[in-house]
Amino acid sequence: MMNEILTEINGTKIQKNHVEKLPYNPNLKKLLSGKRKAGILGEVIFWKMVRAKIFHNIDFDRQRIIGNYIVDFYVKNLGLVIEIDGWSHDTKEIYDEVRQKYLESLGLKIFRITDFDVKNNLSIVMKDLEEFIIENFRY
Repeated sequence: MMNEILTEINGTKIQKNHVEKLPYNPNLKKLLSGKRKAGILGEVIFWKMVRAKIFHNIDFDRQRIIGNYIVDFYVKNLGLVIEIDGWSHDTKEIYDEVRQKYLESLGLKIFRITDFDVKNNLSIVMKDLEEFIIENFRY
């Protein structure tokens, strides 16, 4: 199962990078449906671009619990977290930094985008995501 190819993006083969046994806090489960129902516009728009494997046949999970955090999107086969930062993140730099270091310590890669960019520059966001995946998971 080593070096298994997940997909191909713009002619570049992408290697699977499944991170095993991620910590999970079941107490956060009750927050999930509320977060989904809140339907933050940037998240909804991004989800429409990646749901049901429509983005390069890659399977994205929405609102995934990892440790004591709920990440916006997670790609299990890449160990990739996608975070969409809204205006509230302007005041949470330290929290975000601690959270990012923790997620990276588990072997995960984090792709951050702004809610503004998802709403206003979606094609650029999707291209940046392709480039990030190629850069970090090229075969």
